[in-house]
Amino acid sequence: MDFDQVITILNRILTDKNPNTFSSSWVLTNAPQCYRFICRNVRNETGRIDWDKVTIALEKRFQRRWTPARKANSPTPYEDPSEVEAVLSKHPDKLYVFIVPSDRSDRIIRNLISISLVRLAQYGNLSAKKEAMKLVRYTIDGWLERYRFMSRWASYDEEIQKHLEGCIRRYRYTGSFLNYLFRTLQYAGRGLPPAYEYSLDEPVVPGSRKCWIENVYQDAETNELHIYGS
Repeated sequence: MDFDQVITILNRILTDKNPNTFSSSWVLTNAPQCYRFICRNVRNETGRIDWDKVTIALEKRFQRRWTPARKANSPTPYEDPSEVEAVLSKHPDKLYVFIVPSDRSDRIIRNLISISLVRLAQYGNLSAKKEAMKLVRYTIDGWLERYRFMSRWASYDEEIQKHLEGCIRRYRYTGSFLNYLFRTLQYAGRGLPPAYEYSLDEPVVPGSRKCWIENVYQDAETNELHIYGS
């Protein structure tokens, strides 16, 4: 038995039984041979069973039915850059994919790296979380430039970081983490007012010598800046 045969068998059993959801224990019960093969041969960089590799190879209709085992307690945070390096070293010189992926192959690699880092972050690795947020932020910045409906996020850096952290924490189903993040920002951004940029050096009235900067004042109680006549 090899990996492709395991996937073929699982697709067939899932088609026959058509469960609403399935998990590792479901695979053990309904396809014990496949489960044993996966336990022995499908491991990630840290030695854990790589269920993402399994489920992402299944037919798309089954991918979102996957329900990974829930952890009883929150993971204990730890720092381990070596686990991050193990992920990144599988794709040397490919980190540019988070900035300018050139083709489908680059997007697949970007997806694999992001999911691996997200899973490590979910296990508690703060180094992985930091790296994921740094790399994925390059992709987000590209979205802000490319998609007009995303551009309104440009003035909400802190909110972007919160949503990114939330997506890393909540991501469960196998598929593209970046697609999940994109949709999250797309839907959450619908309620954001668009940002308007203008210079304080512009005249208050066209042709006037008085500029907006002269109307700026600071509230003595709150220290907030305001503009007269804005």
